[in-house]
Amino acid sequence: MTPFELVEPVSLKEAIALIDPDDPEVRPIAGGTALMLMMKAGVFRPRRLVSLRKLGDAFTRIAAAPSGELTIGALTPMSTVEYSPDVLRHAPVIGRTMLRLSNVRVRNVATVGGALAHGDPHMDLPPVLIALGATVKIAGLAAERSLAVEDLLIGYYETALAKNELITEIRIPVQGAARTVYFKVTAGTADDWPALGVAVSLVAEGSNVKSARIVVSAATSKATRLIAAEKALIGKTADDKTFKSVADAAVEEADIIADLRGSASYKRELLRVYAVRALRAAVQQSGGPH
Repeated sequence: MTPFELVEPVSLKEAIALIDPDDPEVRPIAGGTALMLMMKAGVFRPRRLVSLRKLGDAFTRIAAAPSGELTIGALTPMSTVEYSPDVLRHAPVIGRTMLRLSNVRVRNVATVGGALAHGDPHMDLPPVLIALGATVKIAGLAAERSLAVEDLLIGYYETALAKNELITEIRIPVQGAARTVYFKVTAGTADDWPALGVAVSLVAEGSNVKSARIVVSAATSKATRLIAAEKALIGKTADDKTFKSVADAAVEEADIIADLRGSASYKRELLRVYAVRALRAAVQQSGGPH
């Protein structure tokens, strides 16, 4: 690994000012679990890292509004999110997802905002946050803006962040009657990178699906909402016939890619099977027919 300068600003304004958008050798670092590996491999050779770890408690807090809306600071470690009573109460799917998200050593260091800014399509948290309808708050030199997580991720390791913008917090809206599940398929150990991730969030009244979000990841170049598959589900009877039709629509819609964890044809069949399983699980949680 090549030598680099480490600077540790104590304010958000100072941190943003230190990130030169015209200098690719200057990079922000949060938990650093992914960036340091890439530096060791020679993928990135920064001359300066701008550490965000001293920006203050405002960026590592988790707060729940009386309505149930969650706000999570971007520098909050994954393990803190995993055990947060507020998260477990208002978005329990996140706690369940953390159990198989890498390993405890990584979760103790990796941050929520860093995971999103990294843009890795194999990450477990982005598809879950998209299914929950989450947004991110982004700060730059000029102004702040908000963006849906599904719009933040634009390609393979690509996000909509400008080079001198930082994610400051994640907001998860009130879930109400929605129930969300996440299924991942790994080729190795249970906490390995997934060959496929599927997140489903839906509201069902009796046997009828009122609303739905379906997200695929790992088998695609970015975590992606499957709008056509959602339309094939909303207003329909929540049964296996419908679920299989929705799974077929998901396979048709998703732009599946091959990698070391499986061929495109293999991943399409995984999606066909696990979309049905995720839909069944979500309906059972929502009190629909078992």
